[in-house]
Amino acid sequence: MKHVVVYAHPDNKSLNYSIKETVVESLKKNGHEVVVRDLYELNFQPVLTPEDLISMSQGVIPEDIKIEQEFIAEADVITFIYPIWWTGLPAILKGYVDRVFAYGFAYSSGEEGTIKLLKGKKGFIINTHAHPNEVYDEIGMTTALKLTSDIGIWDFTGIEPVDHLLFGSVGRLDEEAYTGMLKQVDDTIQAHFPLTEKIDCM
Repeated sequence: MKHVVVYAHPDNKSLNYSIKETVVESLKKNGHEVVVRDLYELNFQPVLTPEDLISMSQGVIPEDIKIEQEFIAEADVITFIYPIWWTGLPAILKGYVDRVFAYGFAYSSGEEGTIKLLKGKKGFIINTHAHPNEVYDEIGMTTALKLTSDIGIWDFTGIEPVDHLLFGSVGRLDEEAYTGMLKQVDDTIQAHFPLTEKIDCM
């Protein structure tokens, strides 16, 4: 399977970075093709401009958007890895969705409503946040985060959500706890994207 990992964290010493490395290593170990789009490394421009809208309305896709849309179009699985900031996506990733998951590429409309243009793909999300999981569960934030991304982004465009991991209390835990999180990431990869069969050519 072809995977594109969209990663949004500015610190390469963060837990998110370790999660990204674990995802990539686990997928490659299982024989999957993986492309990482590190939005900070790419210095991705997240603002949807009037010029973008004019160009796309004329059928001319800005080059940086076109590149990302090609990666998404070719992928069987799209994975987002990012921290929860202000109960949502970091600005750079929100802008990625605004610009790349555009009308005419990710969705369209017809007489019966929204047309989902990314059907056949799977979506996986991994988040971190500072609040304890129990607090987010109790106030309904865990459910809200899953709804706004799994349904509001994945399902809205036809992508099948396969899992969504949320790791809380980040910055307050010991090394053993973080190791356990990375193991859960690896276990989840093994469950959803196991070793691909290799066919010997005779």
